[in-house]
Amino acid sequence: MYRLKCMIVDDEPLAVEMLVNYAGRIPSLELVGSFTDPVLALSEIRTIRPDLVFMDIQMPDINGLELSGMLPEGVKVIFTTAFKEYALDSYEVEAVDYLLKPIRFRKFLEAVSKAERRIAPGHASGNEANERRSVFVKVEGNLKNIDLDNILYVSGMKDYVMIFLESENEPVITHITMKAMEDILPSDMFMRVHRSHIVALSKITAVDSYGDIILGKVSVPVSETYRKNIDTYIRKNLLLDR
Repeated sequence: MYRLKCMIVDDEPLAVEMLVNYAGRIPSLELVGSFTDPVLALSEIRTIRPDLVFMDIQMPDINGLELSGMLPEGVKVIFTTAFKEYALDSYEVEAVDYLLKPIRFRKFLEAVSKAERRIAPGHASGNEANERRSVFVKVEGNLKNIDLDNILYVSGMKDYVMIFLESENEPVITHITMKAMEDILPSDMFMRVHRSHIVALSKITAVDSYGDIILGKVSVPVSETYRKNIDTYIRKNLLLDR
């Protein structure tokens, strides 16, 4: 597994300490530096060229928005700030994500997943870019590693999702939105077919006369909003006797 080299830049030592702790809990991250001085950080970033920088916006001497414009090409940024009004500015400079303090670990993990999708393929060759085989989700305070090939479908309920696995009778329940789950799962393996459902494409065994998807013994409804996407996928993979 490719590990993203990351750095942390924040003039508040407590904020740096928290982000260092968060980064250390994610196996796909390799922390290569943390700084409270943005000028020193810029020098080290130019030397080491990490994949990703977690960067505060409001800092002395150089603010995060200015600093992001001085980074080497290819270095991605996730902004961290206590001020909502900076959100639009962060997207204008094409940041991977924007985290509002106090930052919850779940939000941090979601931002890292976005960064992985943007960065990791650039370091892979051949089919390696699509070889991410698992995802981490938070379950009852712990991180659970779930094999992507084990997932049948995902069902949403408010701010939680239930992940149904082939190997387990009971679903894995985690506190995350359907949109965030959709962003985390590889689009070549999973498709959202309903406001409340995401299915594993390889596990589709049939499509019934009503247009619902059959996953073994389970039937999952397809809403009109998403029907075009699944119909296109099926047509592309339809074999006809010619």
